[in-house]
Amino acid sequence: MELINGIPVVATVALFGAMILAFANLESYVLERHEAFKTLRRLRQVELSTSDIRRKELSRPFAQRVMIPMLHRFGLIGRKFTPASVVDRLTHELGAAGTPANWDAERVLALKVLGAGAGALAPLAMVPLASMAPARALVLSAILGVLGWYIPEWGVRSRSGKRQAAIRRALPDALDLLSITVEAGLGFDAAVKRVARQCGGPLGEELHRMLQEMQIGKPRAEALRDLGDRNTLPELKSFVLAMVQADIFGISIGKVLHVQAEELRLRRRQLAEEKAQKIPVKIVFPLIACIFPALFCVIMGPAVITIYQSFGK
Repeated sequence: MELINGIPVVATVALFGAMILAFANLESYVLERHEAFKTLRRLRQVELSTSDIRRKELSRPFAQRVMIPMLHRFGLIGRKFTPASVVDRLTHELGAAGTPANWDAERVLALKVLGAGAGALAPLAMVPLASMAPARALVLSAILGVLGWYIPEWGVRSRSGKRQAAIRRALPDALDLLSITVEAGLGFDAAVKRVARQCGGPLGEELHRMLQEMQIGKPRAEALRDLGDRNTLPELKSFVLAMVQADIFGISIGKVLHVQAEELRLRRRQLAEEKAQKIPVKIVFPLIACIFPALFCVIMGPAVITIYQSFGK
């Protein structure tokens, strides 16, 4: 048997084999410990995440935790007692109002239910506190309940009317600018983008929305029809119809825009004259209610005092 520095070869090989096995076992042991540590850390993260659910929930704003779910429940209640036509009308009114963020027909119905409930219960709660007669409290409860039911819808209509009036005022000038830019050589989409950036306001928002719909693949005619459907202005619907027909039959867009701009300027002048003609009629009511009584007091007051003193003597 050969010797390596006085040690048999077999012993040397056995020693190296034992060392290799020891290192292999040590490696497997370290890997198992590492996997166990990762599993424990994952479990601890899961435990921490489940324990932090309440803390995360409480860290959210009060409106998101309580008010929004409550409005959702009241909206479901209101939808049960509201015809589908009313829900569609509210949806259309919200679209005409610009679709405010996080507002839909269900939330308006929730406000209607809350308003009606609060208006109906407030006078009944005042009966023991203010010594109000029960009959008067019932009448007042019915009136306030009806008002609470309709006030949210009136608010939506008011916002919708103001927004549509702003679009009506800006539309003739926007069509003039659109006609000029198209005749200068810009394409229709580029001209609409420039007009939307120049006009701003509600009309600019509507034009930007139409351009975004066209960019995501909606046909131009369909995007124009949606623009007319979202709003309630006859002038805007007429413009949309003319542009759709011009796109279908291949008519020059510049000429159509020029004609539409002239018609809208004439329409705006007629509306201004109509409002001016209504002013004398509207002045009559504050004149009778506010000015005439004070005028009668100033004119007839001294005469009444003199007559009273004469008959008193």
